[in-house]
Amino acid sequence: MIRWLIPLLLLLPACDGGSPHFMGITPTYVTVEGSTFAVRVKGDLAEAVRTNVQYAPRMGPIGARAARAMEQVSGCTVRDIRGDQALILGILEC
Repeated sequence: MIRWLIPLLLLLPACDGGSPHFMGITPTYVTVEGSTFAVRVKGDLAEAVRTNVQYAPRMGPIGARAARAMEQVSGCTVRDIRGDQALILGILEC
């Protein structure tokens, strides 16, 4: 039992950890219309990791919410978004 507990505990910090480009950046948590995101900004890129459990059949509504969350944190306009319903990358225009 204990040999399974340690690996599981090591995986917990990875739940909303940033992708390699955003490692080391402290996230800002933003909730938009019921979707909660951990948002990180670096240069002209922003990353939004959805942290709440939510049925998300397609990128459409989740992507728009993530873009608003990235705009709130960065103060810039999101020109384009890429990714999936859980991890969204935004290209910023400041």
